[in-house]
Amino acid sequence: MVGIKDIAKAAGVSISTVSYALNGSPKVTDQTRKKIEAIAREMNYVPNMAARTLKKQQTNIVGVYLADYGGSFYGELLDGIKRGLATFDYEMIVCSGQRSHLFIPERMIDGAIILDWTFQTAEINQLGKQKQPLVVLDREIDQASVCKVLLDNKGGATLAISKFADIASQKVFLVTGPDGYDSQERYQASVKELNRFGIDYQVVQGDFTEPSGYQAAAEIMATNPTFPVDIFSFNDEMAVGIYKYFAHRPEEIGKEIRLIGFDNIELGTFMNPRLATIAYSKHRWGMVAAEKIVQLIQGKPAEDEVIYTSFVAGKSCP
Repeated sequence: MVGIKDIAKAAGVSISTVSYALNGSPKVTDQTRKKIEAIAREMNYVPNMAARTLKKQQTNIVGVYLADYGGSFYGELLDGIKRGLATFDYEMIVCSGQRSHLFIPERMIDGAIILDWTFQTAEINQLGKQKQPLVVLDREIDQASVCKVLLDNKGGATLAISKFADIASQKVFLVTGPDGYDSQERYQASVKELNRFGIDYQVVQGDFTEPSGYQAAAEIMATNPTFPVDIFSFNDEMAVGIYKYFAHRPEEIGKEIRLIGFDNIELGTFMNPRLATIAYSKHRWGMVAAEKIVQLIQGKPAEDEVIYTSFVAGKSCP
């Protein structure tokens, strides 16, 4: 494997000169830099990132921790993070699983953005005490080195239940997600608002995936409900599963079945009828998270922020 010693020998310069040239130091002239870079390319030189990281104590890479990559939710969020980091000359790697947690304390990344309900809060608190720069998108944590950029889940759920109240709903089926922050916030706000309006409700457990939405619809219909059946799906992926279930039944979404989702994924705009849902900018969520993690990495203050929601009308809940 070619190293900087080999390049120095080929260029007839010192090792330090090669190091300065390849790292963009002003200590060498443009002419010398171009000569050394050309030789490095000819020799197929690959920088030793591990050694560089140890020397600089910086990778300019941020880890983005997700529970999984399935469904259409993550693309826009990750694009926002990527674009936001690029503004500050940072890049990202997407991580999942327990072993990748070691990237943080071992300084293989400069900081982390976490949207992973399987990532234990106690572990995040411990990393925060170690002054590791972290941005969390899915829980409340009070640590100086941990910044929160959270969705207004309560506001969004309140909007959905208010819509059901407007159409004189008698009972709402709440299709919930896994036992994480977002699902809990949506559940608590939904129940509070349902009780306020005196509307009955029933909880059906989901896991934010399309198959769990399909299964939830089957469970709802097994109760022999009174029509119209009102369903608040805590995310749009499960709502897609609900659509698929009723595609093979006589009941029509928008008539016998009134459905509201959460997330405003692009697929919802192509559903027939169009899915009514709770919207927010996933791209902005990612951009803000990127800005906050870079501020923490650079030792600057980073204030917590909230990403607000709105109701998007659709004929799935006229």
